[in-house]
Amino acid sequence: MSLSTWWIFVTATFLISAAPGPNMLLIMNQSVRFGLRASIYSMAGCMTALMIMFTLSALGLGVILQQSPAVFDALRWLGALYLAYLGYKVWTAPVESTSTSASTNDVKNDSNLDNKNAGYSPFNLYKTGFFTAGSNPKALLFAAAFLPQFIQASLPQAPQLLILLATFSVLEILWYFIYALGGLSMAQQLRKPNVLRWFNRVTGGAFIGFAGLMAVMKR
Repeated sequence: MSLSTWWIFVTATFLISAAPGPNMLLIMNQSVRFGLRASIYSMAGCMTALMIMFTLSALGLGVILQQSPAVFDALRWLGALYLAYLGYKVWTAPVESTSTSASTNDVKNDSNLDNKNAGYSPFNLYKTGFFTAGSNPKALLFAAAFLPQFIQASLPQAPQLLILLATFSVLEILWYFIYALGGLSMAQQLRKPNVLRWFNRVTGGAFIGFAGLMAVMKR
């Protein structure tokens, strides 16, 4: 892989990762509600799911989904149902009078986070991130169609794939932190329970909207 090819991949991936989607919305919402450090567990869950999906795509599962509409549709509907469920959970998330929003102190001290925030634990945050990222089978098709364009067939493919995945991971995580910090910057304005309640409804509604888009999307 030439340096120029790699830079094209960096530019394309940077712009693609910047687009707001379920992963970014989840991380921003959880940064607002639970703090920056807590949102890192969701980031880890999202990245784990994406790396698994991209690896499966490299092993040929993306091609199988392209050739098996029934399998793709089943996964698509399961993903849509999960995003709709997640939207409902965010929409109806309890808002205490003291607010569960993040503040500067939340970043410094998250030791009581699990007891303060509706039973959320690092595992639950990780699991939510994992299933949110893994709920979209189109990521497999994206990897199957996008990554091979930057791999030179005359050179060993495994090292090239590792470079691309490592580059994607760095850029994706960069945007995760940008969205998380953006959410954290809004936390002070969202400390009022009625404002936070509306924020949860907007983000929950967005998840339900993503579920609707997934339900009608084509391969």
